[in-house]
Amino acid sequence: MSADVPVQPLPVVAGVDTHSETHYAAVISVTGQELGAVEFQTTESGYRALEAWITSLGPLLRVGVEGTGSYGAGLTRHLQKDGITVQEVLRPARRLRRMKGKSDKIDAYAAARTALSQVAPVVPKAGDGPVEALRVTMMAYRSAVKAHTAAGAQIGSVLVTAPEEMRARYRGMSGEPLVRALAAARQRAGEDEVARATRTTLTRLARRSQFLADQSQAAEDDLKRLVTQINPGLLQARGVGPVTAAQLLITAGDNPERITTEAGFAALCGTNPVPASSGRTTRHRLNKSGDRQANWALQMIVENRLSNDHRTIGYQTRRIREGKTKTEINRCLKRAVAREMHHLIVHPRPPVDVTDLGPRRKALNITQLQAADHMRVSNATLSRLERGKTFAPDLYHQYTHWLTELENPQQTS
Repeated sequence: MSADVPVQPLPVVAGVDTHSETHYAAVISVTGQELGAVEFQTTESGYRALEAWITSLGPLLRVGVEGTGSYGAGLTRHLQKDGITVQEVLRPARRLRRMKGKSDKIDAYAAARTALSQVAPVVPKAGDGPVEALRVTMMAYRSAVKAHTAAGAQIGSVLVTAPEEMRARYRGMSGEPLVRALAAARQRAGEDEVARATRTTLTRLARRSQFLADQSQAAEDDLKRLVTQINPGLLQARGVGPVTAAQLLITAGDNPERITTEAGFAALCGTNPVPASSGRTTRHRLNKSGDRQANWALQMIVENRLSNDHRTIGYQTRRIREGKTKTEINRCLKRAVAREMHHLIVHPRPPVDVTDLGPRRKALNITQLQAADHMRVSNATLSRLERGKTFAPDLYHQYTHWLTELENPQQTS
């Protein structure tokens, strides 16, 4: 009589419904059989216990986790560190929740089934590198800018209803001069209760505005420093500043290779064309989904290029003649910028070295003003280029070509 052959357990897939204090994990086999669901604490020991349990029920294929960028971030990092494949899953559609009901256990099993089906699998962000530092810095920057804007609006609102003597004193002033004057204001003898309270409020709002302006500038400086460390070549792309570059890097994450195609990045940013045809009309519309902050960053880049890039301006002019609306042209431009940004993020390029421009010009005994006149730009623009403060690709190539011609007159004659 032959010995019994041990039965190998079926591979399993886990799903996790995440919350702030607890996670509910469920495991199913590859045939869809429910094997169990258990609740765990959101602590390091809880993560270890969860991992031990889901790996004890059979060979683990993958884990579907809800909210890998929020409540599930800690668990995702823990599992990925141990080499477990994690897939981000979305919440079940509202229609399905109404049909099947809702509980942590039901949601955990739904996450497991989504991970098993591999419907639109999403690799979560790593969240454990320099881009994570960029993300938290961006939070401080955005909140400071928002509060600074609110403080400015409140100053204007209070001034509208302020006593006439006070309004007359600050009439015609705006922006930073107004804030400085209000911050330095002092109480005056003989003022009534309303005037005294109004002046105090304006002073407090002005000083708050100054503080928030300093906070936002410090955060922006940190963003520029971090972007320079992560991907300095991105800052040299036309129309890309520290804030827009930071947002695009945050959207891609510490593992941008997870976005395998530029079309996928465009969809992530909400700039992929969505068919909107009907009857005899064939057209596309703007995508309203995706990362809206990344979409905003692409919009800022497009607007910058429309103001000073002759190629982008020429493209818009040509498409308007063809009968396209500005909304349609805007979508096309953002799609093109998304393609360019994806390449720069996934395949970073070293920044162009501009430190030799000034010495080369001086060696030819040409003043900066003379060079600026020849290039038909302002002296300040050329100065910023030579010092590496800004980078304009067209100006850089024209400038280097001109300097090369002057350095090698025999070759160009």
